[in-house]
Amino acid sequence: MKIGIPKGLLYYKYQPFIETFFTELGAEIVTSPETNKNILDMGIKYCVDEACLPVKVFHGHVAYIKDSCDILFIPRIMQINPKEYICPKFCGLPEMVINNIPNMPKTITSPIYAFSKNSLKSWVNDTGFLFTKNYLKIQRAYNSAIDAQKNYKGGIKNSGFKLNVALAGHPYNIYDKFINMDVVKKLNNLGIGIITEENLENSFIKNQVRSLYKKPFWTFAKNSYGFSTYLAETNKIDGIVYISSFACGIDSVVIELIKDKLNNFPFLILKIDEHTGEAGFNTRLEAFADMLERRCNLHENNLSSSW
Repeated sequence: MKIGIPKGLLYYKYQPFIETFFTELGAEIVTSPETNKNILDMGIKYCVDEACLPVKVFHGHVAYIKDSCDILFIPRIMQINPKEYICPKFCGLPEMVINNIPNMPKTITSPIYAFSKNSLKSWVNDTGFLFTKNYLKIQRAYNSAIDAQKNYKGGIKNSGFKLNVALAGHPYNIYDKFINMDVVKKLNNLGIGIITEENLENSFIKNQVRSLYKKPFWTFAKNSYGFSTYLAETNKIDGIVYISSFACGIDSVVIELIKDKLNNFPFLILKIDEHTGEAGFNTRLEAFADMLERRCNLHENNLSSSW
């Protein structure tokens, strides 16, 4: 059986688990290519206008591969941590795709509660039985997928740069080079190193959110807040670059929380949608890099004069 896996949304974070699980079940995996203009255009064509850019892009990935597979995986991810949730659009993602894109193949849409091995078993069994009736084979595939995900070291941590920034935001905005116009490469070319949240222990993030009046119940909002504010307060970075999807309600809240916590710390917000132009994007990055350089030089001059 050929299973289609769209390279959109949280594919960037959970690729090892997804591909290992289905491969061990004996399925042939068909993935869409990296995001490109053709995929974006198809996503805009089929998706509702009110959706954010990553959801539109996901529609494009589905449209690209739907005719090349027997069954298609649309992840309805509900939780990855206990008492926390993912963006609400994930809850209804399968319905959006199935009703917007014509001639869809059979789809895998069972809800995914991934905050423990036991909570994920319901999805594993429901999905596994679509490919085999051998329960032991399903469990072996599950265990192999868990191991693959645990051994996967994702994230970005550059070294050798005078200036360094935290790159924050939802994973699919950070790791999709097309929709963020390869922001990592652009920052590196401006002499700025990058660090992402995967390189910070979760305990530090948890400690940071304890200072809030109420714990955020959106997982990625909590991670972005705790990761960026911790690195800023411990002087491990010179600035923060936050990639935000236009009209994302979760981003709008967490951005204000970070601003309130850090006051005048250098903070660049890059809003992305299908109309974002690269020229304006580059101008803002260059201006931010110049500001960080001036700020760093001023700090060094103040230190030297104090001696």
